[in-house]
Amino acid sequence: MDVKTEVESILARVKIPGGGTLVSEDMIRALTVDGGAVRFVIEAPDAEVARAMEPVRKAAEESLLSLPGVTTVSVAVTAHSAPPAPSLKMGGHMKPQAEPMRPAGVKTMIAIGSGKGGVGKSTVSSNLAVALARAGKKVGLLDADIHGPSQPRMFGTSKRPASPDGKMIEPLHAHGVTLMSVGAMLPEDKAVIWRGPMLMGALQQMMMQVNWGELDVLLIDLPPGTGDVQLTLGQKAPLAGAIVVSTPQDVALIDAKKALDAFMTLKVPVLGLIENMAVFTCPHCGKDSHIFGQGGVQAEAERLGVPLLAQLPIDLETRMAGDAGVPVALSESSMSQAYAALADRLIQGGIV
Repeated sequence: MDVKTEVESILARVKIPGGGTLVSEDMIRALTVDGGAVRFVIEAPDAEVARAMEPVRKAAEESLLSLPGVTTVSVAVTAHSAPPAPSLKMGGHMKPQAEPMRPAGVKTMIAIGSGKGGVGKSTVSSNLAVALARAGKKVGLLDADIHGPSQPRMFGTSKRPASPDGKMIEPLHAHGVTLMSVGAMLPEDKAVIWRGPMLMGALQQMMMQVNWGELDVLLIDLPPGTGDVQLTLGQKAPLAGAIVVSTPQDVALIDAKKALDAFMTLKVPVLGLIENMAVFTCPHCGKDSHIFGQGGVQAEAERLGVPLLAQLPIDLETRMAGDAGVPVALSESSMSQAYAALADRLIQGGIV
């Protein structure tokens, strides 16, 4: 692990008043490591918070000075005016739109879907986004699972996107990924009780009224199933393709086949399948157990003639990292390497 990675790892553990860490609350700016000299800025949302950050600054400085190879640490604390809260209303009927739903500046859009919930689709989406960003790509992630948005938690951000003019939304940025989710607009425990037309209105807003900037790829984390969101995207968005996530057991694979059929019916290219929770390796004895079955996803990929992009194990670190808001793809673990290999496969295949 290089010095900068160790520095980032330490800053990810420095807690701030009110909860969270310097990294999870996206307060680190201009981090540089030059030989043994570490410099960065802690940017607080306002002057009052900045005044309370002195103990945090000292804690970060002391922790970093304990690192081998670090000789000096320079930390400045600044504050900026908090952006105004979004004034536009989310949801509502879609507005007539002649052109395809493709945000300006986005080169490629890839949908990530599943036939049923609980197969780890959002975990795969978040970690693939991070892995692509670590590979040097400009990555956006749209959390289109409007009834069950989980990406704000997985990326460790509790900020609310701003809309200074009431028309365009400024997205969030975390772990090198540009992020937008209805979950960032509402309290975490607030239910989204919308019918189809409001879902479609929110989807259109999150795609076309967000300042995504220049992106190599926009990953779209779909809700499970084959409903309104899949239909609208398949018909109105120029998707480069779709990736379907399934676990090995027959019940999940039955629904995954429906998701595959939906994309094919909508003429969205299926880029491949990902088998998640493929195997469990006991941390005590080292024995592999296929607790959800074995071979079904690979057989389905071969039947359809589409790639099996990855077989990802069920892993405690992945779950803990997602709950902590620091995706496992940011680590140097075997799971991170698996996501790096998946990202590289998409890049080498010319998809991203």
